[in-house]
Amino acid sequence: MTNMKRFVGSLLSLGIVCLIFVSRSYSQDERGSTEALRSSAPRVYIDCDRCDIDFIRTEITFVNYVRDRKEAQIHIFITTQRTGSGGTEYTVTFIGQRDYAGMNDTLKFVSEPTDTEDQIRRGIVRVLKMGLVRYVAKTNLADQISISFKRQAKPTSMEDRWDNWIFNIELDNFLRGEKANKSIWLHGSLSANRITPDLKIRFSMYASYNERKFELEDSTISSLSRKQGLWGLVVKSIDDHFSVGISGFVYSSTYDNIKLAFSLAPAIEYNLFPYSESTRRELRFLYRVGYMSSRYNEETIFDKTSEILFDEVLSVTLEVKQTWGSVSATLEGSHYFHDFSKNRLQLSSNLSLHLFKGLSLRLSGRIFMIHDQLSLPKREATPEEVLLRRTQLATQYKYSGSVGLSYTFGSIYKNVVNPRFGD
Repeated sequence: MTNMKRFVGSLLSLGIVCLIFVSRSYSQDERGSTEALRSSAPRVYIDCDRCDIDFIRTEITFVNYVRDRKEAQIHIFITTQRTGSGGTEYTVTFIGQRDYAGMNDTLKFVSEPTDTEDQIRRGIVRVLKMGLVRYVAKTNLADQISISFKRQAKPTSMEDRWDNWIFNIELDNFLRGEKANKSIWLHGSLSANRITPDLKIRFSMYASYNERKFELEDSTISSLSRKQGLWGLVVKSIDDHFSVGISGFVYSSTYDNIKLAFSLAPAIEYNLFPYSESTRRELRFLYRVGYMSSRYNEETIFDKTSEILFDEVLSVTLEVKQTWGSVSATLEGSHYFHDFSKNRLQLSSNLSLHLFKGLSLRLSGRIFMIHDQLSLPKREATPEEVLLRRTQLATQYKYSGSVGLSYTFGSIYKNVVNPRFGD
């Protein structure tokens, strides 16, 4: 009996050892199979400044995410532009590289102005999934992909009782204070826009109030500025390269020494590239000639309390968004007809470049050559006005700029998301 028990015990032990060995072998085979499938997944680089990349990585797990575009087999380039309703149109361009060279595609997603952040990111994910299917279909992962169709009601034509008009009302305020100083800022605006392919109409009115107080040992310094105005623009499409329009405004500003100013300016614009390509490239030439009538709060340095002026403006704007980066630059010149020496030249630019693997460069700058400050008050500004920026000051130039450089190296993959302790 004792020998029988020993035999049964030995048999059970051998069985357990075999079971563990088989289980481990199966687990390793399963893990190896999964890793083999994952290694065949397309390598993707997502080029998007305002996308929730972590959310995309958790929702789309059938691709490998890489941190450099040159390591990718698919470069996904996402650009945006505002729609007439106040929403955003996302243009998602799929650019095949390496094994997928020549396999390119473009899909679009349009968000509504009332969409939440979650609705927008889910819409982007839906478009990304649709665009990636054709690439994944050429890998071993194809057998693991299923496609479903969400049946919808039969579409019917809808009558728009608003006739494409979009209205927006905004009210904002900001308060800040401590023992020695207090500030309050109030702002309100109302806008009405109607955007169609043939006609663009924008109107807005606004008012702002800014007050600050500083308590010193023997005195109190106060700062108060107000600004309000009405602005409008109407643009008519001529063809895919030309547009004509007219803009105007009425405004007053304590900072600019403007009691009341009125302006009306017709304009014409030519785009070297078709407007239909505006999400990727634009080279626009705009010419505008205007009439302006101004009344001033105080007598100006030219002994004027009011005057009527005519001016002209020519501007050139370049905007390019490509896989290697983006460029945005505007050069604008203007002058008054009664005195050509009263002129202004300004240049602004933004540049973002992917120089080579892992290295990116960002440049931005603005420079103004100013000779047209006709509304400057004749009296000298007080120290309080200078320090608190309550009034415009005489200058012949303004400038600003920034430079940024980043270099990333290490693993090419970015598949893992870990939200612990925040970002």
